Amino acid sequence: MTTRAAPPVGIVLAAGAGSRYGMPKALAVGADGVPWLDRVVAALVAAGCAPVLVMLGAAPDAPVPGTARPRMVAGWEAGLSSSLRAGLSAAAETDADAAVLVPVDVPDIPAVVIERLLRASGGGRRALARAVFDGRPGHPVVLGRAHWAAAAATASGDQGAGPYLVRRGALSVECADLWHGHDVDRAVLRHDEPHDEAGAARVRARRC
Repeated sequence: MTTRAAPPVGIVLAAGAGSRYGMPKALAVGADGVPWLDRVVAALVAAGCAPVLVMLGAAPDAPVPGTARPRMVAGWEAGLSSSLRAGLSAAAETDADAAVLVPVDVPDIPAVVIERLLRASGGGRRALARAVFDGRPGHPVVLGRAHWAAAAATASGDQGAGPYLVRRGALSVECADLWHGHDVDRAVLRHDEPHDEAGAARVRARRC
């Protein structure tokens, strides 16, 4: 009898203080009144991820939808690397062969992007892929279980799995035909405040 592989585990990185945004993004709510966490978790669930783990830190009491499991990140102040390590450690307690990593600040990410990345990567233990948008690295990221320990060990400060993905030659999966791929970095941009696209690009590049 053939044994079905366990579904991928979804990991939502939502532990940061959101200093550029002005508040923890785990508490952010869209113009439609729907919390960002709800939308990101819903996309992961729709794409077949189970369980979905939400990594919390600066906003430990952020409401997490019932389809997800909250996990506290010790030392979240140290940066994104702490969330990545905590998320992969929690994922190791599941039967999943692969993890899908998504930050909370991409609330309009569609499930079809996650599904394409999982198909392209194979979603197995050695899967290593990230979505790109007109060649620009973005999210989600798929990490097979075989990479979890090394990715966690090499993450540092506010850098997540990005450097590991580059070093190991992760598969780039073009998704610009499905979605724009931008994260929400600032809550409100004043009319007299120029948009720092170069700075925003640097922020996106160092995140996983």
